[in-house]
Amino acid sequence: MTENSMSPARLAPPVGGFQEIEGRRVFVHRSGVGGPAVVFLPGAGAVGLDYFGVQQGVSQFTTAVVYDRGGTGYSDPLPLPRTATAVATELRELLRAQDVAGPYVLVPHSLGGFYAHRFAQLYPQDVAGLVWLDAFHRDWDDFMPPAARLAAVERMAPAREQLEQLRPAVRRMTAELLADYPEDVRRALVDAKGSGEWTGSGIAERTGLTALATELRAGPGLPDVPLVALTVVGTDPAQQVLTSERTLREMHDGHTRMDAALVRAVSYGEQRVLSDTVHHRLCFDRPDAVVQAVRDVIGRTGH
Repeated sequence: MTENSMSPARLAPPVGGFQEIEGRRVFVHRSGVGGPAVVFLPGAGAVGLDYFGVQQGVSQFTTAVVYDRGGTGYSDPLPLPRTATAVATELRELLRAQDVAGPYVLVPHSLGGFYAHRFAQLYPQDVAGLVWLDAFHRDWDDFMPPAARLAAVERMAPAREQLEQLRPAVRRMTAELLADYPEDVRRALVDAKGSGEWTGSGIAERTGLTALATELRAGPGLPDVPLVALTVVGTDPAQQVLTSERTLREMHDGHTRMDAALVRAVSYGEQRVLSDTVHHRLCFDRPDAVVQAVRDVIGRTGH
């Protein structure tokens, strides 16, 4: 594992380091000891250190790992989007190279749900439990109104010119979200998230949603492991500007029904609906709910 030294052309992470996977560097930061290890899978446009706060909470009682998928964040560039298989195999190689013993409790947020599901399809013996953080599901389109189906979400991606206009707003939002983070972590993320490269990779990952769902439907459902789903039904002011009240209501209803079906499919599943936060703010507004869900799932794993 390489420490924080990087070429001047690349951003240096404030904590953590790099693991070489297939000749390229993947950023990883682990803290805590014990098992089962908990692994956070970021959403599109997010990076591992966005989950630093909840990672620190979880690290009080077990090993907690955050990382950046290849092509995102501090990891080396790759063409995006990638298949769920490529992302899942990369994660398994990373965990093995880092000597993080399985089985794992996977904690996917948003887009991370697709990759966690593929990991579970390929390596079911390596999954001890799941904490679903308002995450995507392969049956998303079955529950969502037409305006919120995966193909529509792909088409909503802003163009490069729009991204440039949004960068100051992204910088302000990041600074506000990370207000409680250690100053070195906060400052590094605010600077990096204001870059066109990081913003562009988040948009690029969102262009493959339909293909990811199709890939997952070719395989089995989630394994029968303890699962807690945190379903967010708070309304994002930005969404209110772009989406009708009726569509937002249908989206919240669909998401609630989708996660309810998810937890019914396992022997121990529990859905917890949160109305006091919004999708991208979940881990910042309600770290207590995230950490408690992880603790509860671990308590059910028998490990």
